Amino acid sequence: MTGIRRENEMSLFQGVDWGTVILYLVITLVGLAAVFSASYVEDAEDFFSFKHFYVKHMMWLGISYVIALVILLLDRSLWHKWAYIICLVTLAIVLLTFTPLGKVVNGARAWLGVGGFTLQPMEIAKVGVSLAVARMMSKYEFTVQRFSDMVKVLALLFVPFCIAVLQNDTGSGVVFCSFLFMFYREGLDNWICVPAIFFVALLILSFLLTPGVLLLSLIFIFTFSAGMLMRDRWKVCVKYVAVLMFVSTMLFLLLSFVAPSKFDFYDCLLYTTMVSMIGVVVYAYRANIRKLYFLVLIFFVSVICLPTSDMMFRHLRAHQQDRIRTFLGLHEDRDLLYNVTQSKIAIGSGGFAGQGYLDGVMVRYGRVPERHTDFIFCTIGEEFGFIGVVVLFVLLAMLILRIMRMGDRQLETFGRVYCYCVASILFFHCFINIGMTMGVVPIMGIPLPLVSYGGSSLLGFTMLIFIAIALDASPIKSQSSLLKW
Repeated sequence: MTGIRRENEMSLFQGVDWGTVILYLVITLVGLAAVFSASYVEDAEDFFSFKHFYVKHMMWLGISYVIALVILLLDRSLWHKWAYIICLVTLAIVLLTFTPLGKVVNGARAWLGVGGFTLQPMEIAKVGVSLAVARMMSKYEFTVQRFSDMVKVLALLFVPFCIAVLQNDTGSGVVFCSFLFMFYREGLDNWICVPAIFFVALLILSFLLTPGVLLLSLIFIFTFSAGMLMRDRWKVCVKYVAVLMFVSTMLFLLLSFVAPSKFDFYDCLLYTTMVSMIGVVVYAYRANIRKLYFLVLIFFVSVICLPTSDMMFRHLRAHQQDRIRTFLGLHEDRDLLYNVTQSKIAIGSGGFAGQGYLDGVMVRYGRVPERHTDFIFCTIGEEFGFIGVVVLFVLLAMLILRIMRMGDRQLETFGRVYCYCVASILFFHCFINIGMTMGVVPIMGIPLPLVSYGGSSLLGFTMLIFIAIALDASPIKSQSSLLKW
């Protein structure tokens, strides 16, 4: 079963979720209208010139529609069979950005220069990584409850994350953290997800709180999570915290006499906590609590990050440091504050019904930065107001929910995991992009799916969505068609 589907097996496009296809078409057309409004130059003689963003966007939109059609015609077993190869090829293409073919855009070496066009291969690599994760987790013996299995998947996700960081494209790297939602859907225990989420927020908190406060917070949060994980062994968790505090205090008092002023309580608590992890692992082994291994790993990495977070911050680029400081109110960057302020003004000026299409003052006169890419939401908010924003919210939410529904009705693990990977990526992009235009999250340079200008983003999301549609359209939603691979 390779190549184009045979006519005697099923009619063309049988089983396709047309509701999702229509949502995709509507959102992309809304994006085209928004890009046109944001980049249209009034009284321009060369209306169809490729120097205009809307013309380039129309071209990429046409290419995306063709790719979507081809994906629907291909046999769905190809995606399972070639998942690892697709992942390796896409990541290899990403690595080309470190060669002379690479191009620096907005400080990030994350682009390839192809003729007069640029391509951001990491957007396509998200497809390959999602397929590889789905293939790995669809193995018969795989379970998210097994520590060794989760380490393999996390190692796979760690590779593109590191590449994105080396490219100075932190925003694309952070997107891979969204796979936590998929892990939760696949059965990762709630009380492992809680500290995992806290770990993601650790670096931000490290700029506001002292290492000692953070270490104490980590100890109590992870101990509480361990107690919820083990259910009936709360006494063990309470004894652990009590013994840890007692030993740390005794060590601090002893060192105060031996070497005054060289050690503080944070150092003693840190050393004692790290040594205590050996005892926790031994206890988990004897009690046969495998879930505790993963919790210990997250805690261990979190504790290591405490003294190194400042060092990591110093290795960020100057503009990235300024973005974090400005967002946390520790620094005033007039340019960044100007961008967010103008964005808020544009959205607020739209009112309830908006100022009308092509009539947005902030957008038309270029007062909003990157109004056709990362801040495209401002264009819609100003011209269509609250009504337009709500309609866009509903369309994006319906698209994500329909993809999640596709995953729920899959009888085989590969299709379910892949659909939830796609839904997680879409949700994360929407949340971060809309949040940064409203000033509630730091500016990361993440596009709004299917709406923002950008051929790479449009191609990537089109492939993500239509592979999910193709998997869902199969007349046989069972593992029998995939197990032979």
